Amino acid sequence: MIYVTKSFLPPISEYMEYLEKIFMSGQLTNQGSCVLELEKKLKDYLNVKYLQYVSNGTIAIQLALNISNITEGEIITTPFSYVATTGSILWERCTPIFVDIEENTYCIDADKIESAITAETKAILAVHVFGYPCNVEKIEAIAKKHGLTVIYDAAHAFGAFYKNKSLLSYGDISTCSFHATKLFHSVEGGCVIVNSSETDRKLDYVKRFGHIVDDYQYIGINAKNSEFHAAMGLANLPYLPYIISERKKISELYDSLLKGLVKRPKLPDDSVYNYAYYPVVFESEKQLLSVFDTLKKNDIIPRRYFYPSLNTLPYLKNKTECAISENIALRILCLPLYVGLKEEEVLKITDLIKRAL
Repeated sequence: MIYVTKSFLPPISEYMEYLEKIFMSGQLTNQGSCVLELEKKLKDYLNVKYLQYVSNGTIAIQLALNISNITEGEIITTPFSYVATTGSILWERCTPIFVDIEENTYCIDADKIESAITAETKAILAVHVFGYPCNVEKIEAIAKKHGLTVIYDAAHAFGAFYKNKSLLSYGDISTCSFHATKLFHSVEGGCVIVNSSETDRKLDYVKRFGHIVDDYQYIGINAKNSEFHAAMGLANLPYLPYIISERKKISELYDSLLKGLVKRPKLPDDSVYNYAYYPVVFESEKQLLSVFDTLKKNDIIPRRYFYPSLNTLPYLKNKTECAISENIALRILCLPLYVGLKEEEVLKITDLIKRAL
């Protein structure tokens, strides 16, 4: 079977070196040495001052809303993302207000944000979809004009850069996922990046039940991560250039074999892509389903990222139309992409796509 992704794993001996240190220390969680070391190395790589490692990327978004004192009101967001983006807003008892996406990047259309702002708007929660950057300049200008917080769900954006800066360094708060399916992973995990010592301090409390030892400051939650997860992150991080390089080669092979047959997102100028995904858009949903069924019959499992368009979720109280997102969601498919995917497997996948088309 060829799945849409396969987790990269470092040499087991390198992971075991970290495990031996954990066993020797006896500290399994609660800000142990592996967590602290990983946080430092991530700060260095991303060139950010404040970063905290947390249990996953979904709780990272919830923490971002919480530490921004957003406990109700409207959050302007994208309908084209994984469901966790919308779910985090709803979980924090806020109302998602969906703004349609750009036709080229599939990120939120910044030109449509301002008309969606009301007296109840508290923040803009945008997503760097597939690792392609949002229009960060325009979003920042709109937020500044209206006094709104900017939060980026950068779950797909680790290793991606815009204007020589990590995409995770933009916004008031940026969150990331280090789930096993991601380009860089720690099995489970994520991070929250903030831009002030005061917010960083609050985040530290909130992720640890709202208290540190006997100093109770906030209503908190358990969003800490373990030494074992941090160890996997530490073992994986040195391989990031190799991981991106290998995924780039596979993506470029797809490009050459599928040229003119499918539509692809457009990378904005001044951007460096991380090759986190390989999305393709077909002319119709009928075409997509034909390709999907053909691949599946040959033990190849792509993924309909992202389907359905989140503004159509059945449990939303207020439905809004987002024509572009709804249309793209019906026609987009992510093809297998991971380190170790062989050239002959890519040739097989693309040959099957051509046959189905």
